[in-house]
Amino acid sequence: MQTLKHYSIIALLFLFFCCNVSPKPIDYGSDGCYFCKMTIVDKVHAAEIVTKKGKVYKFDATECMINFKDEFDTTEIGLYLSNNYSEPEELIDATKATFLISENISSPMGAFLSAFKNRADAENTKAEKTGALFTWEELLIYFKDKSDVYNQ
Repeated sequence: MQTLKHYSIIALLFLFFCCNVSPKPIDYGSDGCYFCKMTIVDKVHAAEIVTKKGKVYKFDATECMINFKDEFDTTEIGLYLSNNYSEPEELIDATKATFLISENISSPMGAFLSAFKNRADAENTKAEKTGALFTWEELLIYFKDKSDVYNQ
């Protein structure tokens, strides 16, 4: 009985650590983008998807993450993360972020897309660089509409 209890505890710990839904650090200059296969070097625009089972997909830009999302069963996704423009390398919840598209801020894939943890930082950067602000939902519609135009 005691042995069964120990195995049960070990099995529970194994499940907990194997299915941990949390971001993984990006190894800049080494990790590759899961969507476009480019090496991730930009510490301001990288992104990640973490599945509910804990598998991590890394991207060199939020737009690659959005494009990959269209090829994936989104019910399996636990986290959408984007780097915070205001604090490079800090991954933030993309679904709660404010996004700025500004032609005065280049990004790896040319969408000029940057993510901000809070709207005030995004508004301040927009005042300096110009552009348009988006929520996550608005951004998904924007990219869907844009891809519909390309696919006609």
